[in-house]
Order: sequence, then structure tokens, then C-alpha cells
Amino acid sequence: MPIDETLSTYSDWLYTTAAAIYVVALMFTLIEQGFGAKGRLATERAKLRARELVGAGGPPVEDVPAAQREVGRPERIGRMGASLLVLGALLQLTAIVLRGLAVHRAPWGNMYEYGMAVTFITVLTWLIVMWKFPVRHLTGFLLLPVVILMFINGTLLYTTAAPVQPALQSYWLVIHVSAAIIGSGVFLVPGVASVLFLFRSAHEKDPTKFARFASKLPAADVLDRIAYRTTIFAFPIFTFGVLCGAVWAESAWGRFWGWDPKETCAFIAWVVYAAYLHSRATAGWRGARAAVINIVGFAAMIFNLFFVNLVSVGLHSYAGVG
Repeated sequence: MPIDETLSTYSDWLYTTAAAIYVVALMFTLIEQGFGAKGRLATERAKLRARELVGAGGPPVEDVPAAQREVGRPERIGRMGASLLVLGALLQLTAIVLRGLAVHRAPWGNMYEYGMAVTFITVLTWLIVMWKFPVRHLTGFLLLPVVILMFINGTLLYTTAAPVQPALQSYWLVIHVSAAIIGSGVFLVPGVASVLFLFRSAHEKDPTKFARFASKLPAADVLDRIAYRTTIFAFPIFTFGVLCGAVWAESAWGRFWGWDPKETCAFIAWVVYAAYLHSRATAGWRGARAAVINIVGFAAMIFNLFFVNLVSVGLHSYAGVG
């Protein structure tokens, strides 16, 4: 079927618009992070008072008036940033769907489409994390790598809509690549959380360290739980993707594994995350040591996501940079 150039153009416009909205959301949430400490302190005090009232037969914590739980201009700007984040995610999702309709296939047949989907999964994961944890003011730290990756993706990696090469015309494109996209996208969240954890834990041990920055971060325990829970979710999906890739490789190239640069880097990242989860489960590692392992895995994912495709040459080069 011919490529629908109109839908492809709309997809590109929506992708660019979503990236621009993320930039504005980033600035808004950084304002909340930098100037909203008083409001967050008031929120925690209000919740503490509510818990005391609950013990005395008062209303639940959730019934505390919003004006008491979250006040101040920085907090209102932060809520605007969160709303923009939702809007950007919806536009980016629409861009992905239109790209798929334009090319009549799964919209992740080249690096541009792959990067588009990975960054969307990262934003979606963060929206879920914000719903579960009081970390909205940290959105700027998550959006910074997302915006950078989207810029690289939309410039250096941009590829016009076109049919995929014969090697990719397989149902494994949907199974293997979608699992890799979900795993890679989610893994970006614990990477950022682990970096922030190191700053916060150092500050908690010595209040003079990173005082102006780390004092505004959530408790180290909260950041540690975010990193651990998101890693637990992403790891089996990423493992499934690696295994499916091996099966597809045997079908396409006659071998399960060939130490292709992308295969090798994905395997290294898998080993690092496996070590992180194993150390948490058996050795009881907590704190900085576990966070450092998670950050190494985060670096390996970023390296594999872009550098391997831009610099190295291997069997995965058919995924196309442009």
C-alpha cells in the first residue's frame, strides 16, 4: 500500500508540538522544584495534622481541603506543568498512531519511530509514578533527558515515512521491538530516580552537602522505592524482548546470537539490571551501592539507544538512521 504523506506530515507536526510542550512543562516544573519548597512543607504539615485528626475521629487525609494541602504560586505552576505533560503525552501518542496509519504497519520500523515510542513510554511511566508518589515537582529532571532524546531523535535520527526493509517484515517486529520499547522507556525513570537518590542520601547523611538542591528532593526512601519498583516492572519485559530478539535472529540470520554491537550492549544492560535486582533480593544492598548499579544500567540503555545506532555498524543497522 502507498504511504499516506498527509498522515505522515501530521504525525511529524504533532511530534514537534509535543516536544515543544514538554519544554514548557519542564520549565514550569523546575519553577515548582526551585520555589515550591514552602508549599510542599505546608502540604506535609497539613497531612500530619489530618492524620492526628483521623486518630481523634476526624476526616480522612484525602478530605483535607486542597487549599491546605497545596498552596502558593509555584505549586499552581507545577500543576500547570503536569497538565501540559498530559497534553504532550496525548499529542505524542497521536503522532505515533498517525505514523502507523501512514505506513500501514507497526510504527517502530526505524530509529526515529523507535525513539518516538520509547520517549512516550518514559513520559507515560512518569505520569503513573506521579499518581502513586508525591514527586510532581521532580518532573523537570525526568523531562530533561526526554527532551534531549526527542531533539536528537527528530534531527539526527529522523527518517521519512517508508515501508520497512524485507528483514523487518515479520510479526516479530511487533513482539520483539514493542517489548524492547516498553522496557527501555520504563528503565529511564529509575535511572533518573537513582541519580536524585544519591544527592538526597548524601544530604541526609551530611546536611551541608548539596543543601540548596537536595533539601528540596523527596526522602531518599521514596526515590529508592520508585527506582526499585519501576525496575522490577521493566526487567521481565526487557528480558522477554531480548529472548524474542534471539528467536527472531535465528529465524532471520540462522543463529540465536552473533555479538552484534546492539545485541552485546543490550545484554550488558540486562546483566547490570539483573545484578541490581539480585543484589537487592539476596545481598540486601540498599542505598548508594544499589543506586550506582542502576545508574550504570541507565547509562548502558542510553548508550545502546543512540550511540550504538549512530556510530557502530552491525546487523541492526537496517533499522535505519535516515
